[in-house]
Amino acid sequence: MASTLFQKVWDAHRVTTLDDGADLLYIDRHLVHEVTSPQAFDGLREAGRVVRRPELTFATVDHNVPTDGRPIDESTLSGRQLTVLARNCEEFGIPLFGFGDERQGIVHVIGPQLGITLPGLTIVCGDSHTSTHGAFGALAFGIGTTEVEHVLATQTLRAGKRPRSLGIEVEGKLPPDVTAKDVILSIIRRLGAAGATGHVAEYFGSAIRSLPMSGRLTICNMSIEMGARAGLIAPDDTTWAYIAAEDRPFAPRGDALEALRTATADLRTDSPEAFDRLERFDAAALRPQVTWGTTPAMTVDLGDPIPEPTNAAEERALGYMGLKPGMRMGELAVNTVFIGSCTNSRIEDLRAAAEVVRGRHVAAGVRAMVVPGSEAVKRQAEAEGLGEVFQTAGFEWHRAGCSMCLGMNGDILRPFERSASTSNRPYEGRQGPKSRTHLVSPVTAAATAIVGRFASSQELA
Repeated sequence: MASTLFQKVWDAHRVTTLDDGADLLYIDRHLVHEVTSPQAFDGLREAGRVVRRPELTFATVDHNVPTDGRPIDESTLSGRQLTVLARNCEEFGIPLFGFGDERQGIVHVIGPQLGITLPGLTIVCGDSHTSTHGAFGALAFGIGTTEVEHVLATQTLRAGKRPRSLGIEVEGKLPPDVTAKDVILSIIRRLGAAGATGHVAEYFGSAIRSLPMSGRLTICNMSIEMGARAGLIAPDDTTWAYIAAEDRPFAPRGDALEALRTATADLRTDSPEAFDRLERFDAAALRPQVTWGTTPAMTVDLGDPIPEPTNAAEERALGYMGLKPGMRMGELAVNTVFIGSCTNSRIEDLRAAAEVVRGRHVAAGVRAMVVPGSEAVKRQAEAEGLGEVFQTAGFEWHRAGCSMCLGMNGDILRPFERSASTSNRPYEGRQGPKSRTHLVSPVTAAATAIVGRFASSQELA
């Protein structure tokens, strides 16, 4: 019987099926950060348990790390969280990429970057955007704090019954100003914020194969925004070239790398007919996207008007965002532009944005900021002169962290301020109380910063 990539990875990691029908999965990699882990470690301590496989758990600080250079100490929530994580990792023998470590960064950026994320693995983290790692053909998803404790103690997870499979084919050539972020926003727009609930999504087609790993990571990152449990892309030559790069200290090398590639040669869906459900998209028809509402599904083409509301949620979103049907996003001014988050803060994202702003300057009255996804990305961007490009253009240049994506550590919007953000969620209050967040790609964000209103990069061409 034909199987999907997802089914193959799930079945290969099933330890047993429990009496209630739920599957117990073996977990290959467990990623930990400072916000969702303290209670889990406390639970281990109270029960007298140890971490079952500390060498398979990797910790970093990202969510509550100050990115603007402010000092931290234990008088702040951030300082206390970072201190607690450091103490827990030392006690339980877990590798930590802490504050000031050259390997520190957003957990979903450093996993692939360090070679921790590999094809065919199961990967979990106490963070919903763990689906990012599926870009390597790994089964990756977020878990709750109680589950974090369970994985720490047993290296397994009670994962429930196997979800259904959803194939998403994107075929054709993307227009010049359309990026991976626009692809996934277009998909969520059509399927809806709950349109993939109960499924694991797999993306395929010529448009997906043409994307670099950074773009594939962006697409899998936002799978959760349409309700999917996870998102995957089958590994190919692009994947293996990324893994084989010299700066992946945890990736296999030489014969071990070739052995892994051989062992995972079957990591692909046998036939589109194997999917429980199949959706198809024409890449050539896609345009730059911008969200107008309070979910990623409330999205329009950048040049199109905001639609009439079709339900109470859309009516509420319009009121919260201070918008009306028929308004065009290209006429709407912004207060802040944020380039960062686990969705769009990799070196490729920064390169693309820098090309738009090079030789130009941020519009008067606009605060623009770039927050690299890791300290390694920051160093590389500075070595390539990108940091200087952004700062010369009037952007703030920050250290690595989650920053304004979830409005922590002072990187927030004031009430009723409007942002163009490369993050993944435009929820009410996500970037600060009464903040108004619009999701865009890095190139659209860069053009918006220069023009002062939502703008396509083609307007500056």
